[in-house]
Amino acid sequence: MKFSQPAADVLVPDRRPLAAALARTTHLCLAAHQDDIEIMAYHGIATCHGRKDRGFTGVVVTDGAGSPRTGRFANYTDEQMKTVRRDEQRRAARLGKYAAVIQLAHPSQVVKDAKDDRVRTELAAILRAAAAEVVYLHNPADKHDTHVAVFLRCLEALRSLPKSRRPKQVLGCEVWRNLDWLVDADKVLLDDSPRPALAAKLIGAFQSQIAGGKRYDRAIAGRRLANATFHTSHATDAAQAVTWAMDLTPLIHDDQLSVEQFTLAHLDRLRADITARLRHFKI
Repeated sequence: MKFSQPAADVLVPDRRPLAAALARTTHLCLAAHQDDIEIMAYHGIATCHGRKDRGFTGVVVTDGAGSPRTGRFANYTDEQMKTVRRDEQRRAARLGKYAAVIQLAHPSQVVKDAKDDRVRTELAAILRAAAAEVVYLHNPADKHDTHVAVFLRCLEALRSLPKSRRPKQVLGCEVWRNLDWLVDADKVLLDDSPRPALAAKLIGAFQSQIAGGKRYDRAIAGRRLANATFHTSHATDAAQAVTWAMDLTPLIHDDQLSVEQFTLAHLDRLRADITARLRHFKI
């Protein structure tokens, strides 16, 4: 499998051929940046960890050049940061025992250009080779521009596949906008409770972000715990850590379904829920 960017990087931790690693991939995450995989798709990592009948593969679309930096990384150039973040992602893949991690190394502006077909073409090739049952994406209501652009390129790639080759489930996960605002019927609960030490190590692999001024190690653990606790008011916690996801599967069942209409319908249901509750208890 060939990729267009010279800096594209492939790691198969158990040193099998990439084709074999993708063939055993049952859970696949397509993410924008290094560390997004570990934030949004820990459910898939934990599900596959140590299993011979399951495999997790992560794909990072961009090159990691634009990250904020302070402390010992304050004077790192973009080129230096790209190298550091690539190596951190490789370390996380080894810790998580991924089937593979593929870093496509595209600049963000390439991903945002809908007329440039390199990203969608490469993603489609990976999707065809992996034939995963579950695919984790960014959600279309995310507030990070690059995340939304990556989501759209992923959707285009998925829709380019024959319907018989599309995954059984596609999930849009929270990263730069929490999904606790979804009405309960629209929430997909990803139980991140298993192997908490592994979850911490995976986030901790990205020291360029943590020491560089972004405490993702604390923030992600806190959000997962908050999601678990505030899920329901009249029952004890059923999980210790939860990531919320949006079920995007309808978007790959119906190629004509508008992404905007699909996404805004979630807001309409939230509006209706709030309205009904207020009207029920008003004087």
